Amino acid sequence: MANPKDMYQCQVSNCGYIYDPDKGEPKTGTAPGTAFTEIPDDWKCPHCGATKKSFRPLAGPGSTLAEGA
Repeated sequence: MANPKDMYQCQVSNCGYIYDPDKGEPKTGTAPGTAFTEIPDDWKCPHCGATKKSFRPLAGPGSTLAEGA
């Protein structure tokens, strides 16, 4: 399993999908080992269709934990 700072979670209400770079995402054709930052900007959440901008890292800079939320 990837380090939480390398995993990103969809922030859309009632979604919460977590992108794990170790697994990739077969539904979107994203190969295992692909970092979230390497995914094209037009990529969509495979669960709710949200844009890549709707994702935040699970830990580290930019995460909800880093902001104290």
